[in-house]
Amino acid sequence: MASQRVTKPIPTIRGLPGIGSLAENNKDRLGFLLRVAHECGDIGSFRMGPFTAVLLNAPELIHSVLVEHAYDFDKGAVVHKALRPVIGNGLLNSEGDLHRRQRKLMAPAFQPRHIVSYAESMVSYGQRMQEGWNDGATIDIGHEMTKLTMSIVGKVLFDAEVLTESDELGAAMTSALEYITYIGSHLLPLPLSWPLPRNLRTRRALALLRSRMQEMIDERRESSEEKDDLLSILLRTREEDGTSMSDEQIRDEAVTLFAAGHETVATALTWAWYLLAKHVEVYQQVQQEVDRVLQGRIPTYTDLTSLPYTLQVLKETMRLYPPAYGFGRVALHDVEVDSYVIRAGQGALVSPYTLHRRPDSFPNPEQFEPERFTPENEKRLPRYAYLPFSAGPRICIGNHFALMEGHLLLTTLAQHITFEVMPGQRVELDPQVTLRPKSGIKMMVRRRNAAT
Repeated sequence: MASQRVTKPIPTIRGLPGIGSLAENNKDRLGFLLRVAHECGDIGSFRMGPFTAVLLNAPELIHSVLVEHAYDFDKGAVVHKALRPVIGNGLLNSEGDLHRRQRKLMAPAFQPRHIVSYAESMVSYGQRMQEGWNDGATIDIGHEMTKLTMSIVGKVLFDAEVLTESDELGAAMTSALEYITYIGSHLLPLPLSWPLPRNLRTRRALALLRSRMQEMIDERRESSEEKDDLLSILLRTREEDGTSMSDEQIRDEAVTLFAAGHETVATALTWAWYLLAKHVEVYQQVQQEVDRVLQGRIPTYTDLTSLPYTLQVLKETMRLYPPAYGFGRVALHDVEVDSYVIRAGQGALVSPYTLHRRPDSFPNPEQFEPERFTPENEKRLPRYAYLPFSAGPRICIGNHFALMEGHLLLTTLAQHITFEVMPGQRVELDPQVTLRPKSGIKMMVRRRNAAT
């Protein structure tokens, strides 16, 4: 008689009757996740109302779920419900064969050899923004970084020359993201069909997004001009049998790229400037590297290999404050992960925020130390110990784009500006769609005369 395989029990956080840990999570989401990781170790389960979730906080367990068993999980009904009104079946929300097909079709547009062509636009918009800041001005750095990255994604995605959150399309996207936050943070969200102020605002925003996207699709189809923006590339993409994406699918992918393409980079840059302003010696080292390499000229893509410390700062920022601080999967059936069993319907949660604070991977994890990401130190990291872009077949398709954009914008702005955190403000984390600061971060602009 064959011996029955022995599985290990998953440590559990006990919550309140009926609601489990829902109240604690809603009050302090990051603090709760850190508590699960501290008390349970590599893996721990907890309840959110009727749902059970399992936090995976060890590289080997994360590899098992995101890579080895990637197709034994999907994103789950809650995520689909939150995202579908906004991005339909775009890459972030599609599953199975549709996701694999769309990923294959879109991947060539995000290869490093192609995205290099966008570097000049990224630098140009960075230059334009810093030129508009007067010496001594006070700005909300998160707001400014969102305007900057939204302008860039508008240019490279739609070839729209000026696209900021103050414009109609940008404002509509902001409303759509707010709706995703609402759905994702409420156990029983009210239906979008109800005529409530939030819903009416969201429906107007979604209608505008869809109509404007369709207008741009129609313009591209009717034009004989060959453009290199991502929308044009999606329109030219063909499957092996020669068929192209439908307008609806292109629209879904365009909205997905617009949303993800500006929000995550803006968040990373916001925290990078905050950390640099709080660590003056690191800021000075970045500026010394930039000055030495550029000698006063505008940066280009080819300069990036000569600016390794600036990239280390970006990577260390995303370790401490990963824009995608948590993401989940739902088991399609019982799945065994390193002798633990995640049951059908249970959520498997990965939190880069907690993972990046494992002291065995990152000693003194709360310290800001860009030297962790020298090539030598990075090679010593356990695989899947650092996940700012997820992993496996659903790894962020724009990871190279985001790193290049963040690297170029840090370089461009550090060449001209020294930011100082305005005193008397309380900077708090606000884990919603991404890990933004709760009430913004006010900074003073100090122009560097020697670099201008």
